[in-house]
Amino acid sequence: MNGLEQEQLVLLKSMLDQRRAALATQNDADHHGTRDRAVEEVETSPADKATVRLLNDMALEAAGHNAAQMLVLKRALIKFDDGSYGECEECGNQIGFSRLQARPEAPLCITCQTMAEKHKS
Repeated sequence: MNGLEQEQLVLLKSMLDQRRAALATQNDADHHGTRDRAVEEVETSPADKATVRLLNDMALEAAGHNAAQMLVLKRALIKFDDGSYGECEECGNQIGFSRLQARPEAPLCITCQTMAEKHKS
């Protein structure tokens, strides 16, 4: 796996597993509490209704973000199985250990990530 030492791989996989477990726990708590936390619209002023809609929209957005994060983490863990973990998806070069420590789910090396961010703006 691209020059990463066994101890480094164990550490990075553990970090990914921990993040996935924490997110799964949060998703479970959010899912079970969705009915309790969703604010119901009642006969109130238009401003109150707007606030209720905003709160519900924010809860849905957070749930969507968590689901997207879970997919990113699962994708990174799959790379351990196919032997491609630590390879940049763009150029194929090794992603540095320090970058993977900061973002173990990173799909791009720092050079490709920087270029991707420049093209976005």
